Amino acid sequence: MPYQYRPRRHEEDESKPNLADWKPKTKIGMMVKNGEITTIEQIFAMGRPIKEVEIIDTLLPNLEDKLIEMASVQRMTKNNRKQKFRATVIMGDRNGHVGIGVGKDVEAKPAIQTAMRDAKHHMISIGLGCGSWECNCGTHHSLPLATRAKCGSAEIILKPAPRGVGIAASATVRSVLELAGVKDMWTFSKGRTRDKYNAALATFNALNSLNSLKNIGIIKA
Repeated sequence: MPYQYRPRRHEEDESKPNLADWKPKTKIGMMVKNGEITTIEQIFAMGRPIKEVEIIDTLLPNLEDKLIEMASVQRMTKNNRKQKFRATVIMGDRNGHVGIGVGKDVEAKPAIQTAMRDAKHHMISIGLGCGSWECNCGTHHSLPLATRAKCGSAEIILKPAPRGVGIAASATVRSVLELAGVKDMWTFSKGRTRDKYNAALATFNALNSLNSLKNIGIIKA
């Protein structure tokens, strides 16, 4: 049975970001704090990296997180063997924004918190649309075109599906697509997809590959 971390009541209160006491350290953070930047797409258009997680907490307050894997990793040193937990977390607002992060620590809770911060640092924006020739409804329920990506030995192929089909994918791939806001999608996989980390990262890379298109502004419109 996969490991599922459930925070206690006092831990849930500590995990909430306190944006009132936030003192920005970067220029982007100051612009967000002063209200000069109101959407995360403005930061992506500037081509500036997001180095403060409070920026994501301010611009995307409705983020949801899901722990897809908690694995035990080991590293051999000249003294002894060191063991840590590796947590893989997906975060998204189900409206075109998703991120994936990985964290390691000797305890489970710090590993999950590190993974959540890492996911916020790797947040991307996805241009949703309707690229299925069977539907052509014009709504944002799927992707505008087919895409594929590979991570390790896992390769994921995403093809737009008509409305009502749902997400035909494994549990790991479905989690990434659902938190990204995709509702209908055909998926095909190759290689060793039992590795949840590689399968999730391959899906994330496939979604992120849409941002490299020259007409991404037309797609997002």
